Amino acid sequence: MLPPLRIRAARVIVTSPGRNFVTLKIETDQGVHGVGDATLNGREKAVVAYLEDHVIPVLIGRDARNIEDIWQYLYRGAYWRRGPVTMRAIAAVDMALWDIKAKALGVPLYDLLGGASRDRVRVYGHANGADIAETSDEVARYLEAGYTAVRAQTGVPGLAKPYGVSKDKDFYEPAEASLPVETVWSTPAYLRQAPALFEALRVRFGAEPLLLHDVHHRLTPQEAARLGKSLEPFDLFWMEDPTPAENPEAFRLIRAHTTTPLAVGEVFNSIWDAKDLIANQLIDYLRATVLGCGGITHLRRIADFASLWQVRTGCHGATDLSPITMACALHFDRWVPNFGIQEYMRHTAETDAVFPHAYHFEAGALFTGEAIGHGADIDEALAAKYPYEPRQLPIARLEDGTMWNW
Repeated sequence: MLPPLRIRAARVIVTSPGRNFVTLKIETDQGVHGVGDATLNGREKAVVAYLEDHVIPVLIGRDARNIEDIWQYLYRGAYWRRGPVTMRAIAAVDMALWDIKAKALGVPLYDLLGGASRDRVRVYGHANGADIAETSDEVARYLEAGYTAVRAQTGVPGLAKPYGVSKDKDFYEPAEASLPVETVWSTPAYLRQAPALFEALRVRFGAEPLLLHDVHHRLTPQEAARLGKSLEPFDLFWMEDPTPAENPEAFRLIRAHTTTPLAVGEVFNSIWDAKDLIANQLIDYLRATVLGCGGITHLRRIADFASLWQVRTGCHGATDLSPITMACALHFDRWVPNFGIQEYMRHTAETDAVFPHAYHFEAGALFTGEAIGHGADIDEALAAKYPYEPRQLPIARLEDGTMWNW
């Protein structure tokens, strides 16, 4: 029987090895520690305060084995439930507790979730370019590197900073300034460019590679329906975030007009954000994350619910999630029966050094490794060499100055 693991200390570590990350480290009286990711891109300090002022004080003395009870305590006990700050704080605790319990039992995390459903996790990479030709060359580079699935984004004529396009092709980071950078958006120009991109990619690469695309909440439901219809000949694996998901009924209109698969959920906080979209079969892939949805404990519930309607997972995996979240996501992916695909944006060498991890990429997939726990940690001495740097995400305006969805 596993003896009690009393939490004796917990602390928040903020570091910026190329971008900001917030990490929670929990230590037990048995000498076993665990780490969790608490990063909220552009709003990091809000989660730091929530953890330090409201969460850590109530953790001390609790038995780290009781993951479910602690999750319920932090969720129900706050009264002010959900939201990106609260749920990321809960997620950080949850990741660390699963890490501790798996380490105490001497097993990889996926073993505690019920064992592996697969031996590898298929991932997709991000190809982008200033124009269709450059994006096409970037897709080729990813395919040559072993990827079998690629998200493609391209510049739009007349727009200086379209979403998803960057000078650095491996480590895209949109939060680049202490105050939000203003960008300009044109829906008509985009709706002309996107189908042309995927027509060119199918001509060059044929039918075999899986191609994905992120609209990033930019369209109205009717515009999204039009785009989905125009992309049907090019057989996308999915069209992501075609319209903001606050109103699930918006997806009913899109669904009625296109068979292009729909993915949504990277901004979701709980099962309540996804419930109607799933139950009404308005989406095909759920993009919710271990970090955004309160940890492994809650994401498992969402995935099980989604499986009833044959909705599969496609967890967000951008560079605004530390390698700790990626490690947890991969253990979740190894277990979850209704797995679809995992997003994988590579971290910089500096980030990988601060967050040593057991997972590795090979032939279009990520492998968890067999380290006990979730297989990721933080080098605190190295982390201290990268102090916090205030950064915020951009905003978008239409050409007439109207605020729009970034």
